[in-house]
Amino acid sequence: MNASFFDRTDGDSEYMSDETEKQSAFIPLAARLAPASLEEFYGQENILGKGKLLRRAIEAGTLKSAVFYGPPGCGKTALARFIASKANAKTFDLNAVMAGVADLKKIIDYARGLSSGIVKRQKVLLVLDEIHHFNRTQQDVLLPSVERGDIILIGMTTENPFFYINQALLSRFIVVEFKPLGKQALEGILDRAVHHKNGLSELNLDITPEAKKYLVDNSSGDARRLLNALELAAVTTKADSEGTRHIDIAVAEESIQRRSIRYDKSSDEHYDHISAFIKSMRGSDPDAAVYWLAKMLQAGEDPRFIARRILICASEDVGNANPMALVLAQSAFNAVQVLGMPESRIILSQAAVYVASSPKSNAAYIAIGEAEAEVRSGRERPVPLHLRDGSRDGEALGHGKGYKYPHDYPGHYVKQEYMPYHKIFYRPSENGFEIEIGKRLRRLRGEKDSVAVVTAAGSQEKSSGHKNAVSSGSGTDRDDSTEKTPQESDL
Repeated sequence: MNASFFDRTDGDSEYMSDETEKQSAFIPLAARLAPASLEEFYGQENILGKGKLLRRAIEAGTLKSAVFYGPPGCGKTALARFIASKANAKTFDLNAVMAGVADLKKIIDYARGLSSGIVKRQKVLLVLDEIHHFNRTQQDVLLPSVERGDIILIGMTTENPFFYINQALLSRFIVVEFKPLGKQALEGILDRAVHHKNGLSELNLDITPEAKKYLVDNSSGDARRLLNALELAAVTTKADSEGTRHIDIAVAEESIQRRSIRYDKSSDEHYDHISAFIKSMRGSDPDAAVYWLAKMLQAGEDPRFIARRILICASEDVGNANPMALVLAQSAFNAVQVLGMPESRIILSQAAVYVASSPKSNAAYIAIGEAEAEVRSGRERPVPLHLRDGSRDGEALGHGKGYKYPHDYPGHYVKQEYMPYHKIFYRPSENGFEIEIGKRLRRLRGEKDSVAVVTAAGSQEKSSGHKNAVSSGSGTDRDDSTEKTPQESDL
């Protein structure tokens, strides 16, 4: 069973043996600097600041089962191990990648033995890393013991627990979200590593401001990545005649090299980034759109997936305010399939910038939504006889009789019934080409020169001013990127 007590590796104990000191050189810097108190934590003030619920629970020793989730290197493991060191409990440390049901049952049996008085009663704490790798059966094994309080479970994951942990187990947890560490927190961690006795103080480091800034800026909010790069720079730099190791920008660049991009095509990052990309185009910010595009491409996202989202945005969010957006997006999609990378990035950039810069209207999107609702629950409307197909035997039944062919009339238009109990679904915005569309439709309907605008509540208002159409449905705040198409499942 991959279970053990946690060992204190922060080195602050006065009773650390010489052997332990020798072995500490092989322990990664991030582990040697594990916080020994809440005051030594950097960042996460939103959950660990003075007076915050989690901090109060830890200090009072009343913390129950919890799940910590957030990106790598933000302090989840450090906090879990700090809690374990202060818990006065039998602590087991498991990784869900390697552990199985048999391992869980051994811990549960041990906890039951404690609760039944077979052995001296003691709290049992299970720290479970990568909990999202446990399947439903493994999670169900934990549920009764967590519910009864036989064990206190602290799960850690980089994934959204609401997607990967079943609701029955999740309802027994305190869910705590960790954020990527900010610049100030990372600078504090770096300074502590340079001067702490369990860090790199014995190496007498001299780091230039430029090197420090480079390491912080390129650590992507990940303290472990920052400390690994700092340690590599320190141990590979020779000391001068006075015993000082100088770390400049060149050494820093070699140590951390390319910035790490938090992106996994099978995780939330995939949907978060495409959501930001779509919303940037929808919000008419071409610079933000190109940034998210570049980040996705750098992370290895399939350019065909991105091209499909541009195609959808060109219709849903630009619509008839600039019909050319859909044409260009379709051309970009076809070109991406032919070209591949790296040339496709140019095509995608052109299309994304064009869509983002175009006037916006979701009037067509609203129209089909309202029409679908009318079909589902509105008035039933049969096809009028004069619109029915008159071919074959239809003419004998009167199908098509009385139909007026618009091209036979002035302006290629004639007023006639095309839908019983006529209802307006399409309301052009006063943006881009839809201004002209709106004028023509109002003229054909015999309306006065005023604009029908869809308000946020979905009702119509007459206005002579310039307003954008705003969807009353989910189109304004929604993001279709979470809806996987059949084509995407193959990528």
